Amino acid sequence: MMDRIKNKLERVYIHDRAIVETDCIGEGTRIWAFAHILKGAQVGKNCNICDHTFIEGNVVIGNNVTIKSGAYLWDGLRIEDNVFIGPNATFTNDIRPRSKVYPAEFINTHIRKGASIGANATVLGGITLGQWAMVGAGSVVTKDVSDYVLVYGAPAKLQGYICECCKNIVFKNSLAECVCGKAYQLKKSGLVRIK
Repeated sequence: MMDRIKNKLERVYIHDRAIVETDCIGEGTRIWAFAHILKGAQVGKNCNICDHTFIEGNVVIGNNVTIKSGAYLWDGLRIEDNVFIGPNATFTNDIRPRSKVYPAEFINTHIRKGASIGANATVLGGITLGQWAMVGAGSVVTKDVSDYVLVYGAPAKLQGYICECCKNIVFKNSLAECVCGKAYQLKKSGLVRIK
């Protein structure tokens, strides 16, 4: 068993000054100085965990995720593939915190595939950020964010729609085509990629 764990972690870069207490780390992941990852945390393949990050034990991180310096990921956070978390992004997992008073279970927060969170943004617990959504730097996200939506401000509000390639989507009626060739339709349920 220990040989299997050792072989798996040999295909991961862990800086000498990082503390990694979990063996659930995917190949090609890089963990930099002063990062601390607790036992039980799951980190996917080809992730980049930058300096001074902290990841609790009940956190699940997908593949190709970038977590910039100073981000702290608390229990209950679920991050899908290709997510970007900017420097000092803040997450919460307890809506009514008190010192030394712990809930029976922390609430889950979901960051869906391809979403990006700007530097110093705050995401309240229990929220879902949709696929390819983008949260502007310094924003305070207090409610769910739909797929392909750009939000910013305090509280964060809808400011437009954004393509997977990060360009703004401009509509003619309910249809839009990005310069990259992807096409979208705005429906009552939200923005849907159609091509």
